[in-house]
Amino acid sequence: MRSTEMSFKSIVRELREMRDGIGNISRRRVEGRHWRNRTRSHIAPDVAPFEPSEQGQWANLPPELLFDIISRVEESETTWPARKVVIFCASVCKSWREVTKEIVRTPEECGRLTFPISLKQPGPRESPIHCFIKRDSDNSVYRLYFGLTPSEDESDKLLLAARRIRRATSTDFVISLVADDFSRASKTYLGKLRSNFLGTKFTIYDSQPPSVASIQERSQRSRRFCTKQVSVTGTACNYIIANISYELNVLRTRGPRRMHCVMHSIPFSSIQEGGSAPTPTSFPRSVGEKASPPSVSDSKETAKDASSPSISSSAVPLPLQESLVLKNKSPRWHEQLQCWCLNFRGRVTVASVKNFQLVATVASPHNIPAAEQEKVILQFGKIGKDIFTMDYRYPLSAYQAFAICLSSFDTKPVCE
Repeated sequence: MRSTEMSFKSIVRELREMRDGIGNISRRRVEGRHWRNRTRSHIAPDVAPFEPSEQGQWANLPPELLFDIISRVEESETTWPARKVVIFCASVCKSWREVTKEIVRTPEECGRLTFPISLKQPGPRESPIHCFIKRDSDNSVYRLYFGLTPSEDESDKLLLAARRIRRATSTDFVISLVADDFSRASKTYLGKLRSNFLGTKFTIYDSQPPSVASIQERSQRSRRFCTKQVSVTGTACNYIIANISYELNVLRTRGPRRMHCVMHSIPFSSIQEGGSAPTPTSFPRSVGEKASPPSVSDSKETAKDASSPSISSSAVPLPLQESLVLKNKSPRWHEQLQCWCLNFRGRVTVASVKNFQLVATVASPHNIPAAEQEKVILQFGKIGKDIFTMDYRYPLSAYQAFAICLSSFDTKPVCE
C-alpha cells in the first residue's frame, strides 16, 4: 500500500514538472509551453499540439492501477488552477489520455469544464456555470473567461474569444478557442454569429453538426465546400443551430429589449422529465487527420459556389414546434428607482439595456412544472466598464450561451 502511495506521489510530481517545463521530454515541453502561451487558457486542446507517445516510465502501468490513479486525481482536483493536473494526466501518453477522457464526466454531470469539447456540451441542470466577458473595443474582440469575477493578476482562464467583423449588409462575430486566430481554416475555429443589416435578427452557426443524426443525414446529401477552406486541420462547414430575433420598437416606447431564441439543435423535450440535449463527445476532425476528398457531386457544387465569399450549410434543423424556444424574462418596473429591474442575485451591478435573462417558452399542451418554466437558463449583465457576467445552465452549452450574449453587443437602434 505504501509503495502504491509513493508511486502516486511521484506521478503527480512528474506531472507538475511537466507544467513547469522540467522533465526528460524536451520536445513536449517546448510545444506545450508554446501552446499555453498562445491560448492563455488552462483548458488543454481536445487534440494536443503534439501526439502523446507511448514511451516513458508510466506508459506501461497496469490498467487497474492507472484507472485508480487518474480517478483519485479527478476527484481531488475539482477547481482551477489545481484541476490542471487532470489535463497533465491526459498529456502523458495515449493510454493515459484515453483513460482520462473515460473518467472525466460532462459538465451536465459534474459542473466542470475540462477539455474544449466541454464548451460544446450542455451545462449542469441545477447550479449554473459562472463566466464573465471582457470587451476590447479597440480591437472589436470579446473574450469569455471562466470564474465569478476577473482576477487582478490577469491569470483568468480563457474559454472562448470572438471578433466582430462589420460587412456591408451584416455583422459577423467569428468565435475561436484562442484570442489571436480567427481564421475559418484554423483548427481553433468553432463557428460564428451573423446579423442582418438592422441588427434585429441573428443566426448562430456551428462548425460541427449538433448530433450524430445530423452527420448521417448530411452524408446522404451533397455537401458544399469552398476550395480554399478544405483543410486537414479544420472543418469547412457551418451548421445553423439557432436563430435570434429582437422585436422592433418603432414607436420608441419605454421598456427593455425583447428577444426570442429558437434553438434548432436542442429539442423542447430536453427540459421535460427524462429529456436530454445533444452532447457531442469530440470534435469532428482532429489534428493530423486527413480530410476526406469530396465526391464528384461535391466537386460540381464546389465549382458552382467557389465565388461565394461565405459558404454555409445547414444540418437538417428540428421543426419549429419541436425546437426549444427561449425568451427574455419580463422585468418589473421599480417606482422608486424609475427603471426596469430583474433579480440577478448579485451577479449584475450596472444598469444597461444589454442586461437580460432567458427562460424557456412553454406552450400550454406541454406538461412542464412552474418551477422549470421560471428557471433562468442564461443571464447576462454588466458589472463594469467593458466587463459583463454570463451564467448559463442546461440545456445550453458555453458556446451557444456566448453566441447569444454576443448578439446583445451589436447596435440595435430600432429596438430601443
